[in-house]
Amino acid sequence: MTRSNTTSRAESFTIGALSELTGVNIETIRYYEKIGLLPPPRRSEGRHRLYDRDLTQRLQFMRCSRELGFSIEEIKALLRLVDQGGLGCREAKTITEHHLSDIRGKISDLKRLERVLGKLAKSCEANELPQCPLLETLSRASDQRAPTIE
Repeated sequence: MTRSNTTSRAESFTIGALSELTGVNIETIRYYEKIGLLPPPRRSEGRHRLYDRDLTQRLQFMRCSRELGFSIEEIKALLRLVDQGGLGCREAKTITEHHLSDIRGKISDLKRLERVLGKLAKSCEANELPQCPLLETLSRASDQRAPTIE
C-alpha cells in the first residue's frame, strides 16, 4: 500500500462518521447532495460514500449557516462566493444584510403577535362564563388573517 492511499483513506469519512463529526443528520447530508449543495462524494469499492476533509468543511459551513437562519438559496449564494476562490466580502455582506432585514421583520411580527395574544389572554377572566371573550374574538377573526386587537 502506498503512502498516498493510506493518507487518502485516513482523511476519508463514511456518511455516519461525517454525521457524527459535523452534527448534521445523515438524511440531511443526503438531501444536500441531492439538491447540489454537496458534490457527490467518491465511493468505496463497496459503493459506500466517502467524504474528504473539504466536504467536511463545506458541510460545517452549511450547518453554521443554517443555525444562523440562512435559507438554502442564501447558502447556495454564499457557497458560490466561496467556490470562486475569493470570499467576495461585498456580496456576502449584501446577502447577510438582506437576511438580517428578514429577521428583523419576523421579530416585528412576533412582537405584534405577542401584544395581540397578551390582550386576548387578558380579555379572558378564566372563569366559567357562558361566553368567553377570547373565543369570541378568535371566532370573529376567523374571516381575517389574525385578530385585530391592537
